[in-house]
Amino acid sequence: MNENAKKNTIDDCALINLPRIHHKSGNITPVRGNIELPFPVNRIFYLYDIPGGESRGAHAHKVCHQFLVAASGSFDILVNDGQHKKVFTLNRPYIGLHIPPYIWAEEFNFSSGGICLVLASHKYDAEDYIRDYNRFLSEK
Repeated sequence: MNENAKKNTIDDCALINLPRIHHKSGNITPVRGNIELPFPVNRIFYLYDIPGGESRGAHAHKVCHQFLVAASGSFDILVNDGQHKKVFTLNRPYIGLHIPPYIWAEEFNFSSGGICLVLASHKYDAEDYIRDYNRFLSEK
């Protein structure tokens, strides 16, 4: 584990504007790891059909970086470094939020039909997740 990752703060969470290729028949946004994103992409998944009032996330990662995009609709993300909190609203498919390791993140306030696209630096590993907030605080 990289001990420097424990020093990440909410200031290390960054909105990233992705390139847009405009065309009269519709736009396209390419996303390439280590080019548009500050990490290689090894896993992609998306959240959808989230019932009104439900939230997702509520965890941190030890090594995995994540990049979240509102592929459709909108949602909010609360990021928390154990001392400070900040809320980001994602509502455009060409702007995403980079969340580095050791940042607690919760997604909430999903619009009807909202889709959260997640690009991750690592394949799924249950051991990488910190799902208990008090444990997160003690590890930070």
